[in-house]
Amino acid sequence: MDTSLSAEGSAPRVSDAYRWMQLALGVLCMVMIANLQYGWTFFVPDIQKTFGWDRAAIQWAFTLFVLFETWLVPIEGWFVDKYGPRSVVVFGGLLCGIGWVINGYAASLNQFYLGQIVAGIGAGAVYGTCVGNALKWFPDKRGLAAGITAAGFGAGAALTVAPIQSMIANSGFQSAFINFGIGQAVVIMIGALFLVAPRAGQTPAPVVNAALTQTRRNYSPGQVLKQPIFWLMYLMFVAVGAGGLMVTANLKPIAADLHIDKIDVTLAGLTMTTVTFAATIDRILNGLTRPFFGWISDKIGRENTMFIAFGFEGIGIYLLYLYGHDPVMFVVLTGLVFFAWGEIYSLFPATCTDTFGSKFAATNAGMLYTAKGTAALLVPFANYLQQAQGVWDGVFLIAAGANIAASLLAIFVLKPWRRNVVAKAQLNEPTTPVGHVATV
Repeated sequence: MDTSLSAEGSAPRVSDAYRWMQLALGVLCMVMIANLQYGWTFFVPDIQKTFGWDRAAIQWAFTLFVLFETWLVPIEGWFVDKYGPRSVVVFGGLLCGIGWVINGYAASLNQFYLGQIVAGIGAGAVYGTCVGNALKWFPDKRGLAAGITAAGFGAGAALTVAPIQSMIANSGFQSAFINFGIGQAVVIMIGALFLVAPRAGQTPAPVVNAALTQTRRNYSPGQVLKQPIFWLMYLMFVAVGAGGLMVTANLKPIAADLHIDKIDVTLAGLTMTTVTFAATIDRILNGLTRPFFGWISDKIGRENTMFIAFGFEGIGIYLLYLYGHDPVMFVVLTGLVFFAWGEIYSLFPATCTDTFGSKFAATNAGMLYTAKGTAALLVPFANYLQQAQGVWDGVFLIAAGANIAASLLAIFVLKPWRRNVVAKAQLNEPTTPVGHVATV
């Protein structure tokens, strides 16, 4: 790659192959942190068996992981926007390894909590950086790039499900924590050495057409927080995110309460129990949906895609409320729910960057990503409601309604409002270069 600067201070365009290499490095790092969230469930039974702790107390470690993974991303994003992605991802990878090594030696709940907090900070640093870097390198394919990167996190754990379970069974969960923690950290840190952020002029101009509205102005994080439209996107993210997290966290309890969790289901020549089949579909579709809907949004617009996806999510949850007692329908409908949910991790970062520019994309998208942590805090209320009513009906109906509301907000409020915000920025503000100058 020619990194010499032109007289105007801009670097020449890089090849598409180089841009895709940067994206592939981000995906690799995302795959390496996927186990920190999706692999945790395999460790819980052995932790409980070894120490005899209450499962709910153990699961607080997972809650702490999600909170520290999401709510610190804006701070980590600020370092990315200022110093570049390399040092932040190296730091994040190191913390991911340290967190799981702490878990491997932990002998108390507080030590597991500490391990998960450290791992959460590390995972957030890697996640926020890789998504932010993808948004910067691909202003012409922003939805697809964010979706592919997020898919590494959504589906990455599928590659190591069998090895982790095998090591836990044969060598103990402590060895699995330590060996996978160190191994994943090493891969992340090596991949990080080749990550760079684009300079002005190295990427194509943002796409602007009738369906896709992208600003030429770069808003600082402080300016973004003062924009009411940002908080509308935040509210929509929480509304959709909470419903998906609720189903994900309670998939087995829901099936057990419906008395279908141990019934075999045969689809496409495959036979598994209802819960196993539904969980398998979750892993696959949770990954596929992110680049798929991201690519669709590049073609027909972010809000139009949100209207379709969030609508499907609401309808899927409502149909789950009506027909979830049937094992086959439970598997099919949970598949629909998961497919219409995971795309929030590509659509919202892309929409945020379209609206507020790419210079501070890591920080701004990171601030919006904290909505996942906020949504996670709402999940326990679903359990309280279920316990009060004795059934999941109220939970399903509220979640379905929230998704339908977000779908309507996307098309009737966010779309015209965002177009107006971008148009006013073009008229009232001087045009600033779209790109990033840090190459650390």
